[in-house]
Amino acid sequence: MNQKSSTAIDKLWKWMTGRRETSLVVLLVLSCVFIAILSPTFFSMYNIDTIINDIAILAIVSIAQFFVILSNGIDISVGAIIAFSGMACGMINQDHPGTPVFLIILVGIGLGFVMGAINGVLVAYGKIPPIITTLGTTSIFRGATFVLSKNTWVTAHEMTDAFKGFPRGRFLGITTLVWCALIVIVITYVFSRYSRTGRAIFAIGGNPTAARFVGVSEPKTRFIVFVISGLLCGFAGFLWTTRYASAVNEMATGFEMQAVASCVLGGVNFSGGSGGIIGVVLGALFFGIINNALPSLYLNTFWQLFVQGLVVLIALMINTIVEDRKAKTLLAQRRLSK
Repeated sequence: MNQKSSTAIDKLWKWMTGRRETSLVVLLVLSCVFIAILSPTFFSMYNIDTIINDIAILAIVSIAQFFVILSNGIDISVGAIIAFSGMACGMINQDHPGTPVFLIILVGIGLGFVMGAINGVLVAYGKIPPIITTLGTTSIFRGATFVLSKNTWVTAHEMTDAFKGFPRGRFLGITTLVWCALIVIVITYVFSRYSRTGRAIFAIGGNPTAARFVGVSEPKTRFIVFVISGLLCGFAGFLWTTRYASAVNEMATGFEMQAVASCVLGGVNFSGGSGGIIGVVLGALFFGIINNALPSLYLNTFWQLFVQGLVVLIALMINTIVEDRKAKTLLAQRRLSK
């Protein structure tokens, strides 16, 4: 009986770790059922719409973080990039209300590109570790946000209706904000799976030495990774400001933690080389559901920090165990082949 139980548990473990996206879907369904039992209004159309819109920006930023982690790096500055680009977009709309929203979007993306390029140059060509680089640029970008705004806010009544209304417009019943996230998801999925650069990112994260032997330029690829992160975070900065109809210096503080948590929960190997966009989006959806459910369950929202940290630790432990098992299996296969 014990042997049968052990076999069943082992099979369940292999199924969960071998199909991370599937196991995440199961976890999401179980979480939703549990929350719905405690809070009957959870499945209302209004609440579902709120959850989907709330995770749109998190999904975009998590994808930005995904590419960096995939290359065996980390970008601590994502929140600071969001803050600077978002503040700049808000101030342009405030000072020049006649500026088309499309041009403001380009400004946000352009600023994100510049900040991402700064990170990329320091990491790829300056050979400074990513965590040290982005820790430093976080302070620089945050400080630049205060300098730009002169420590003031841009409030809703100082923004134009077209600017504030951008993420709230609907097409086929879906908000523009969600459409933006869906477009980013599709483009980055195709890019990561089918483009040469996407495969190069997997390569330098998994085995940089082997990647160099097959002609992959590690510095160039690492630079591109941080540029992608900056572009997506610059776009997220615009969306953040329009979504919440305000631009404050402290916006997106700690958002990098949520992005990292979504990646780790989604099965991205923290050492680089493995992971997928779908898993990252499902991870973001999980945290969106948890953050939405806590107030309805009459729990302090500070619990979300506890949950994030706990989930990250558990997911990292699972990822480590899975990678160790894969390494042992590969080693055993090599010995047998000899």
